[in-house]
Amino acid sequence: MTKRTSAKYKIDRRMGENIWGRPKSPVNKREYGPGQHGQRRKNKLSDFGTQLRAKQKLKGYYGDLTEKQFRKIYGEAERVKGDTGEMLIGLLERRLDAVVYRAKFVPTVFAARQFVNHGHVTVNGQRVNIASYRVKEGDVIEVRQKSKQLAIVLEAVALTERDVPDYLEVDHNKMTAKFVRTPGLGDVPYPVQMEPNLVVEYYAKN
Repeated sequence: MTKRTSAKYKIDRRMGENIWGRPKSPVNKREYGPGQHGQRRKNKLSDFGTQLRAKQKLKGYYGDLTEKQFRKIYGEAERVKGDTGEMLIGLLERRLDAVVYRAKFVPTVFAARQFVNHGHVTVNGQRVNIASYRVKEGDVIEVRQKSKQLAIVLEAVALTERDVPDYLEVDHNKMTAKFVRTPGLGDVPYPVQMEPNLVVEYYAKN
């Protein structure tokens, strides 16, 4: 698990954007970075800096994945025929923790990772406790019966700040979600602009 789980708001402030669209994000009050030097005037980013920032933002959004994890996913996207940036988004959205978050079974992507790790989720009737497990089109993800009344689940379902995307079919009465299709960049409801093309440029040069 990431070491930054308890400091997720720092990611928002480091990026200077409310990357999850949360009402409580500190960026809603002040857009400068954390720490005593956070208010210093920012210099214009170089091409490398812009590409690095795009990578950090996308990596941070999915629970602040480690560089090793993210680089591995990028490598897979690169090997598939088609637009590498689009493939990267599709692979990230197929992570089980991402699907659990998108389905609004939990309030945050960090909570989704913990929720899966603690064994609260099944895929096609089989318990899966690996957050990076990759779902396939047609897979049915369900919250286990004994977990359906957990406070974190009831809280997430009631959230109005985000909607379930149309590449999932979700039934909150049964607490099930069907992964209908792999999304592209334009299908994913990011609260801020993600630029996977810049991530591709970053890895092409480094």
